[in-house]
Amino acid sequence: MTITAPLRIVYGTKLKNTMEPTTTAKKYIPNPQLPRQRGSRQAPDERATNFNEVAQGLSAEEAAREATRCLNCKNPPCTAACPVNIKIPEFIACLRDGDAGGAVSKIMETSLLPAICGRVCPQENHCEGACVLGKKFKPVAIGLLERYAADTARKAGKLKAPATAPETGKKAAVVGSGPSSVSAAAELRRAGHKVTVYEALHDFGGVLRYGIPTFRLPREIISQEIANVKAMGVDFVADVLIGSTLTIEDLLKAYDAVYIGSGAGLPTMPGIPGENLVGVCSANEFLTRINLMHAYKPEADTPLNVGKKVVVLGGGNSAMDAARCAKRLGPESVTLAYRRSRDEMPARAEEVENAEEEGVKMEFLLAPVEFIGDEKSNLKKIKFQRMALGEPDASGRRKPVPVAGSEFEMDCDTAIIAIGQRPNPIIQKTTGGLSTGRHGVIVVDDSGKTSLDKVYSGGDSIRGGATVLLAMKDGKRAAAAINKFLAEKK
Repeated sequence: MTITAPLRIVYGTKLKNTMEPTTTAKKYIPNPQLPRQRGSRQAPDERATNFNEVAQGLSAEEAAREATRCLNCKNPPCTAACPVNIKIPEFIACLRDGDAGGAVSKIMETSLLPAICGRVCPQENHCEGACVLGKKFKPVAIGLLERYAADTARKAGKLKAPATAPETGKKAAVVGSGPSSVSAAAELRRAGHKVTVYEALHDFGGVLRYGIPTFRLPREIISQEIANVKAMGVDFVADVLIGSTLTIEDLLKAYDAVYIGSGAGLPTMPGIPGENLVGVCSANEFLTRINLMHAYKPEADTPLNVGKKVVVLGGGNSAMDAARCAKRLGPESVTLAYRRSRDEMPARAEEVENAEEEGVKMEFLLAPVEFIGDEKSNLKKIKFQRMALGEPDASGRRKPVPVAGSEFEMDCDTAIIAIGQRPNPIIQKTTGGLSTGRHGVIVVDDSGKTSLDKVYSGGDSIRGGATVLLAMKDGKRAAAAINKFLAEKK
């Protein structure tokens, strides 16, 4: 399929206006010295008042310019660095020819979530971080090009579900509908198996839907990419909590194999006095109410009132999402407090920059020691202790060490705790013989197989928290193992 656009790249450096796809036998000559394209964005003061998508993506002209920066490496390190091994130079070559439909089809050979990954994948740690061009210039904006291909093809109605193999008569159950589960389901269906996805909530997408705000990932994008998987013939069933409504044992009686991708929805709390005060909540709860229950709308069934002063504890992407959501609710101030320095923050640099542009204040080397409330048990202050950085810990980051006599109090009406998460233990507690590790993660071998026959797992269920791309990698890995197992099963 071909998506035409008014701007085309010829020979890598010359722009030509035409409504026909470019065809030429001449050798492609890249132009790496062109400036990296960023696309348009909402202005900070405007976007801090709404939940509309901040980044608007690339125009056709910007995409054409960016595509011609690619060096078209013979052995592309970007593809090797991608957890799902997208054929990056090949899809970019399609964009150079004005064929966004062909580009997204190439991406979907290994990834069914191109519009999602183009928006939320930390490309700087994967494909763009490995880009050869980045050694001398800025790396190719692979994520923006992936998003452009997916969005352009979708708007033109050119997205097509991947073909599937003939029916095998085998059945697989997938627990959860996040990126790990969706990837596993798609790969199992490609192989011709009957696949059913069970989701505990009333809508599909898992952490993509309840954990990531609409200003980073619009809901219609999630729905469309889930629809692509449905179009392959995968069945999605909502409102089924595996471990309660049905057990893994029940699934094993009805299916030939089971994949557990139930995520990590159980928050980690700091374990300090005052955690039960009104006004103290986890980022999981806060973001779920914002993203899934639309609590930012005054007409919502459970609207949120954060008061005048909001403090977010943490330094990861969830902390940034919570802080930026809180800012949009209209408090006087939103402060993010992190116990290490800026250099140790695990959040994407882009998200930290966005938060600061929108007015979120950053405070570093602070650790909470107590939540302080009034006589009605409403949160009023947080007591902090200043920290200094010591030697690196197991994570490789310098360990924060308390500074004696440095305690002070900060006014606070709402405290949002975003210091980590772990798997909900309901499946582990109701499934005999399922081996688990630290913090309740499910233990798997190199193929994704658990300690139980016919049961596999991946994503946050085995990692306790990971990126969308790593979760997808786990789902694809386990699906390959399941496909091999089912092919050998008589």
